[in-house]
Amino acid sequence: MAARPVVRVIGTGGTIATIAANRLDLTRYPETGHRIPIEESLARIPEVHDLAEVRSEDLMSEASSFIGPGQWPRIARRVNKAFREEPDVDGVVLTHGTGTMEETAYFLHLTVDSPKPVVMTGAMRPASALGTDADLNLYNAIRAAADPNAVGRGVMVAMNNQIHSGRDVSKTDPLHVETFKDNDMGLLGYVDPDGQVVFYRSTVRKHTTETPFVVERIGILPRVDIVSTYAGSDELLVEAVRRNRSAGLVLAGVGGGSGNAAATQTALDAIREGMTIVLASRTANGRVVMTPSKERQGFIVADNLLPHKARILLMLALTVTKNRGAIQQMFYDY
Repeated sequence: MAARPVVRVIGTGGTIATIAANRLDLTRYPETGHRIPIEESLARIPEVHDLAEVRSEDLMSEASSFIGPGQWPRIARRVNKAFREEPDVDGVVLTHGTGTMEETAYFLHLTVDSPKPVVMTGAMRPASALGTDADLNLYNAIRAAADPNAVGRGVMVAMNNQIHSGRDVSKTDPLHVETFKDNDMGLLGYVDPDGQVVFYRSTVRKHTTETPFVVERIGILPRVDIVSTYAGSDELLVEAVRRNRSAGLVLAGVGGGSGNAAATQTALDAIREGMTIVLASRTANGRVVMTPSKERQGFIVADNLLPHKARILLMLALTVTKNRGAIQQMFYDY
């Protein structure tokens, strides 16, 4: 009889671990509920033991709004340690709040030092709710992490029976279970009710073992801010970032990344002073492309990364180099 796959499940909190005041509380629970440890979440779905040998732990217990640059390296180091010190582990599942899940997923996509699968999951309804998605999402994430076809696909998000790339996925709805969607690249596959984990594509952009980012060497990540362009916007917020002497800035422009003339001039002043600035778009799909003018001015373009994903790549890039050409190549590669 073949040995069962080994999956380590790491809890970080979020809605998936929250117990609300009653079964119909689908909105107030972040303020009134309490969180349960990952062992209690797993105890709700004993069927997982037919899938894999599950090892579990709580790394933290936070709402996703409290997870960011200060916590990302710690999470990545723990995942890397699991693969390094437990060579029999076939995959890792990370439970997480949905609000910033896509950002943690992309950070891990760039810093996990293993081809083995890391599958993130969460819930849109607390574990105590009528019709909760917490149990099935966790069960399906373990299924995906235990599947040998998940190897080499980078960090993924498994929600609502779908599998998404950590690079491309984003949360699109604040309430409904079908919230996670990809940009125009599409999802990776399904964790379907017939017991099958089915993949239809892989991301060809480099990730995990193919990046130069060594999270074990990273202390405090460089500060990178995002400023969005909108009708009537001016240089105020760009100037604030410039005066703060942040290491980098992502400008989320309209259309192909263009912005207000005064804001652009302030951004050019910041570039001359040494700040690295990436042009992204506030649209959900498509690329921001390089032009001779942007090249001459010293901007970097985000390609098709959403502004908050571009911020993560820029933060990591600045731990390796400040060379504009090298960073631009990273946006084309990752």
